Amino acid sequence: MALDPKSLRYATTHEWVQLENGSEGQKIVTVGLSDFAIKALTDLVHIELPQTGRKVVAGSALGEVESVKAVSDIYSPVDGEIIQVNHALADRLETLDQDPFGEGWLVKIRVSDDGGLARLLDYTAYQKQCEQEAS
Repeated sequence: MALDPKSLRYATTHEWVQLENGSEGQKIVTVGLSDFAIKALTDLVHIELPQTGRKVVAGSALGEVESVKAVSDIYSPVDGEIIQVNHALADRLETLDQDPFGEGWLVKIRVSDDGGLARLLDYTAYQKQCEQEAS
């Protein structure tokens, strides 16, 4: 089931974030690449995602996506630990393009510091950023 892009938060590096509360009260985020980023990359050929259990820091690379024109880092929008990885994407890269806000999710992270969440953009601010980058 695809998420509503307007309900998500966004990193300036084009990752989307859906925040939810875990069963033990911890914050869990699902992270994906925005459709703007995927359209800019075009013709994806490879994706490299982290292993479960890896600690990540907001703003640091957690993986990379390769298209016919470039290799781009995928950045962690928050500090935390990778608790789930969508390994199916490696064999079905078209999912990123066809369903970036649904089956195209990348990782789930258990948030260790809420500070990264405060730096994320809402949909309107993210759209303004995309318009500026496109012009």
